[in-house]
Amino acid sequence: MSGAIYVIMRYLAVDYGTKRTGLAICDAAETIASPLKTIYGQKELLKKIAEVIEAESVEAVVLGLPLNMTGSESAQTRLVREFGKQLEGFLDVPVLLQDERLSSFGAAEKLAEANLTKGKMRQRLDAVAAAEILEAFLEQKRSGDPDRTGCQ
Repeated sequence: MSGAIYVIMRYLAVDYGTKRTGLAICDAAETIASPLKTIYGQKELLKKIAEVIEAESVEAVVLGLPLNMTGSESAQTRLVREFGKQLEGFLDVPVLLQDERLSSFGAAEKLAEANLTKGKMRQRLDAVAAAEILEAFLEQKRSGDPDRTGCQ
């Protein structure tokens, strides 16, 4: 890897939403991103994420950034950036941003293959989308891209 230092870390991906927030985690070798859970509502969301970070020995958070297909920002993008600032102030680990375009679409495709009911799909969609975000982040990191945030 041409002299680059590759630090292996345990990451938690967060697919933030005002109603549901999906979480996914990678293994210590950074090879597998797995859906972890969905947190419903905003009540004590920061605290619940912090508890997962401690329980799972997470070293950094990857927050999905919802950009428009053109790369421009929307009202939701600004909400997520604000939430990211709150996370950074609340947690003792770094918060990195990752472009999450098409993560929900990819998650829905994966879940459609599982032949789940609509209710079961909805329950799992956000955590699977978080896993999609984390997979993209890990792939970008493995490729040696110096801009590991995936966002401008």
